[in-house]
Amino acid sequence: MKKVITYGTFDLFHEGHYRLLKRAKELGDYLIVGVTSEEFDRSRGKLNVIDSLVTRIENVKNTGFADEIIVEEVQGQKFRDIKKYDIDIFTVGSDWVGHFDYLKDYCEVVYLERTKEISSTQLRNRANPILRMGIIGTGRIASRFIPESHLVSGISVTSVYNPNKASADKFAKRWDLNSFGGTEAFSDFLEYVDCVYIATPHEHHYDYALRAMEAGKHVLCEKPFTLRAAETEALYTYAEEHGLVIMEGIKTAYCPGFNKLISIACSGKIGAVRNIEACFTKLENSLSRELTDTKYGGSFTELASYTLLPIIKLFGVDYEEVRFDSIKDKNGIDLFTKAHFRYPNGMATATCGLGVKSEGQLIISGTKGYILAESPWWKTSYFEVRYEDPNNIEKYSDVFLNYGLRYEISDFVSTINGNKTNDFKLIKEESIAISGIIEDFLSMNR
Repeated sequence: MKKVITYGTFDLFHEGHYRLLKRAKELGDYLIVGVTSEEFDRSRGKLNVIDSLVTRIENVKNTGFADEIIVEEVQGQKFRDIKKYDIDIFTVGSDWVGHFDYLKDYCEVVYLERTKEISSTQLRNRANPILRMGIIGTGRIASRFIPESHLVSGISVTSVYNPNKASADKFAKRWDLNSFGGTEAFSDFLEYVDCVYIATPHEHHYDYALRAMEAGKHVLCEKPFTLRAAETEALYTYAEEHGLVIMEGIKTAYCPGFNKLISIACSGKIGAVRNIEACFTKLENSLSRELTDTKYGGSFTELASYTLLPIIKLFGVDYEEVRFDSIKDKNGIDLFTKAHFRYPNGMATATCGLGVKSEGQLIISGTKGYILAESPWWKTSYFEVRYEDPNNIEKYSDVFLNYGLRYEISDFVSTINGNKTNDFKLIKEESIAISGIIEDFLSMNR
């Protein structure tokens, strides 16, 4: 008897799950299905799971394909289950290709093609429908987005668009998506999705976001939202007037550790905040878009959204003065920029660099102490509260998994489903202010 085993969360059970279990059953004579526990999902960073474990097990059982159902509770259980049940074939969906190759030493590993098109009727006849997402753009961040989306329940990336058809086709083949390429194909692309993630160069964000919303689609847009305050405000206004959700994807704003840090800073623990120093630098390839695009490239447009975030969150949008100092390349692009802010009761510095490397830390100084988050603070997983007494140090930590995009995706899905408790993480006025500061910088340096 040939034994097959597969695993999954099986949340919001749909046609794709059914087809995967059917094909898994066809691989052998006896199918064991592992359903993840709530605790295991939390530990591996699976977010936004809606259905209970009991419901998920019952849905798998009702397909009739599973000869045995077990609960996956801990990391490393797959190997032990393969040994325990004398498994011949381990199988999962093709969105995990290569991830479980280490099990090939113990059994055959089969990656089953995922279901690209899930019945829209089936998905919508429930309180929390599974959203079909399309990605606009095929660069580095888009490739990071796909695996992160797999760890958020309630959303399925189904399609990709790029005006360059060859790029769209290449990306779609890699991630098993529907491909739409060329300027004429954008309208067709929008018909296949409920929401979009915009991962294009900065100057195209506004146009794609507006066109998507005009077609009734929710929008998650990479930072910076736009390069002009008026454009960012216009997008928010359109979304509000048409009952749509639009969010800026500054991943730091949504991660648990950063929100804990902001809460501590506002708690009075370090007294009144008087100075903030936020630094983010990395050495970029000299041939990259960021260092060759003389109109929209440079360190400030690329990284300022991160360094401005804690300043705007803690001091607000009503600064009295901002001044920029830059070190520029021979083509005029800023390799290193400091933005100096003056507020009625404090000051701040946002430092960004693509051609000059510095210690990337966040320091929030108060009248009783200070917070230190060392590099990479924008992936906040650890920070300290320090006082005059050097022996008095309070240590805080929280999870930041992989690229951290899953946190913004989860909040995006929750907001579409009517959960407004995430609004405070990055509010409209903050996004508008960040766009306005970048606009001021570009007007002075281009």
